[in-house]
Amino acid sequence: MSAPPRKRVPWVAAAALACLGLIPPGASRAATATASDRLDELMQLLSARRHGRVTFTEVQHLAILDRPLESSGELLYDAPDRLEKRTLRPVEETLVLAHGVLTATRGRHSHSVELAAHPEAAPLVESIRATLAGDRAALERVFSVALDGDLAHWTLTLAPRDSAAAHAVREVRITGARAGIATVEILQADGDRSVLTLGPEASS
Repeated sequence: MSAPPRKRVPWVAAAALACLGLIPPGASRAATATASDRLDELMQLLSARRHGRVTFTEVQHLAILDRPLESSGELLYDAPDRLEKRTLRPVEETLVLAHGVLTATRGRHSHSVELAAHPEAAPLVESIRATLAGDRAALERVFSVALDGDLAHWTLTLAPRDSAAAHAVREVRITGARAGIATVEILQADGDRSVLTLGPEASS
């Protein structure tokens, strides 16, 4: 009988944005301004979208399992701080973040937690919310952020500043094109990882 999977990293590993191009010592002020401008442009594009509903697939690679865990469903967003993840396969489950409270529902059972009481999870949740909201200040408060590429094809690398979060998650990598997020990869400190791939807009 195989051991049960470890507690998964909060689903909020799926997409948060903001970047602060890391400029090496000696870089010109012009280069610094360019990196800051690119960040502002990306944040403006992201913040312009007030609502969203996309399909997703998620693959989790866990060292204790012989094969990856796969799931799929829909991800919904309403600015500025409501996120909903509806997992439809293999098991129906709903996760809702609203006003700093994360609620998980499976069948008739529901459980809510205040993110403020779980500092190791809060940064990951904020990464998604702040990314979708184009909230640069919030991202920079909780992450060391780096942006690579241009608006046509960008990658954000987010490293948690909080020590408790850093013990669980090494970094979050988000890729996208302009205002669209393509993937969110979570690299855990123990070597496990998960990849959330966002698909096209889901039909109403």
